[in-house]
Amino acid sequence: MAKEPVRVLVTGAAGQIGYALVPMIARGVMLGADQPVILHMLDIPPASEALNGVKMELVDAAFPLLKGVVATTDAVEACTGVNIAVMVGGFPRKEGMERKDVMSKNVSIYKAQASALEKHAAANCKVLVVANPANTNALILKEFAPSISEKNITCLTRLDHNRALGQISERLNVPVSEVKNVIIWGNHSSTQYPDVNHATVKTPSGEKPVRQLVNDDAWLNAEFITTVQQRGAAIIKARKLSSALSAASSACDHIRDWVLGTPEGTWVSMGVYSDGSYNVPAGLIYSFPVTCRNGEWQIVQGLQIDGFSRKKLDSTAEELTEEKALAYSCLS
Repeated sequence: MAKEPVRVLVTGAAGQIGYALVPMIARGVMLGADQPVILHMLDIPPASEALNGVKMELVDAAFPLLKGVVATTDAVEACTGVNIAVMVGGFPRKEGMERKDVMSKNVSIYKAQASALEKHAAANCKVLVVANPANTNALILKEFAPSISEKNITCLTRLDHNRALGQISERLNVPVSEVKNVIIWGNHSSTQYPDVNHATVKTPSGEKPVRQLVNDDAWLNAEFITTVQQRGAAIIKARKLSSALSAASSACDHIRDWVLGTPEGTWVSMGVYSDGSYNVPAGLIYSFPVTCRNGEWQIVQGLQIDGFSRKKLDSTAEELTEEKALAYSCLS
């Protein structure tokens, strides 16, 4: 029996990430090769012509799973009936802008979109915020969409998680599919903590800890961490544009694992609403290791946190607490 189409919203759909993301969704990368989709694409009025061009290309690509396309500059039309919302649209920081100015612009965007989602999205709509500052944009969305469960509002740190997997894979010269259970703790910013203390690699003689195989704590505790933290900036320097392909791919990974479940014995990193686990202040959107089953995520509990890691977890939590205060000051 054919499945009913799932309605997927992508905001900022005419932008770089949106342009990379929508064909992946239409091809089944996000929800599976047997799941039909209807794409809802939203962008701002100045981008309406480009958005229409993206719609034309989606039609031209003749994706068998794509059962319809809504391309609009109206938030209510875009949000109506959606089951999954990927919030890529936001206000980017421009040269000379203070953090508060950027925060203020994003607070007003996410306040308006939260209201449209809350009133018009399907029940149990799952939300993924990609636009930076992703954690705090997700928190604002949660504040202004109180009827959407806090379990259904997340932000993207899977890109950082995948970057960490990639660095270990390159260092050990093993396929990335053999590396698992790295963790990104905290903010999707340069204070994030990429943690390999619980990560393993599948070898011919069984699973081995990453620390043991790399056998270079100096690299793992310094250069590895800064490489993952600064990877976005390195890509901007190389391409003169921000990460789009990898961000889109990671957004698909995030939603796919959330909806379809994580493999047994594997966790992934997601920015989720903190319940105080690992002594992270409750009420922040913070990246944790999670497992997913039946469309629900759960924070992995009971992992040992050493002194080095504790400082890193606390430092990124402090930044998020400051961002939260800054965002709330924009509301007053």
